[in-house]
Amino acid sequence: MAGDIPRAQPPPARGRHPHLLLWRWRRNPLRRRTDVLQAWIGLGLVLAVLAAAPAAMFSAGDAAYHHYRDTAERQARTRDHVPAVLVHDAPRHPEPGSDEAKKTRYPVEVRFTDADGDVRTGKTDVEPGLPADSTVLVWADARGAITEPPLTTDQIRSRTMGWAILAFLAVALAGAAAYGIAGLVLQRRNLAGWDAAWSRTAPRWSSYP
Repeated sequence: MAGDIPRAQPPPARGRHPHLLLWRWRRNPLRRRTDVLQAWIGLGLVLAVLAAAPAAMFSAGDAAYHHYRDTAERQARTRDHVPAVLVHDAPRHPEPGSDEAKKTRYPVEVRFTDADGDVRTGKTDVEPGLPADSTVLVWADARGAITEPPLTTDQIRSRTMGWAILAFLAVALAGAAAYGIAGLVLQRRNLAGWDAAWSRTAPRWSSYP
């Protein structure tokens, strides 16, 4: 019926023309040499990242693993697990018996004997409410100072994975940055070409018979 408002049509489905993603390689009147060059640069960088990222990830992970394993072995040789006695009472938690109290630790001064037989003092974290003269275990280094325990297997694994992931991301970001820089250079080249073409064409448009 004349004058009727046509029914609304659904929008075209996305992804109906996946070949549009390859438009830089398809022949068309608007394609420029720089478009083709940028497409090949992008493809080359993708292939380079796919080849280099796993290699960098493995190399960084292997180096990190050996480093932290050697560090853990050195710490195990130079650190002792010794008993220490609290010099004074540990602070009490405001909510004794709560889940928070079970996880809370307070720094308290302790006294212990190092591997050379010398009496040392230092601070370590203990459970709330421990009375003075209670015995706890502390890690002491070769100088007789309280320190952290040697690296565990889980810590070595997590740090190794961290460095491996960082290496992978670094290669990927380097590839993305290279593609972005190449795109900027080609864009400036296109702008320069447009300016040159317009300088030749503009006089024809502005001249009058």
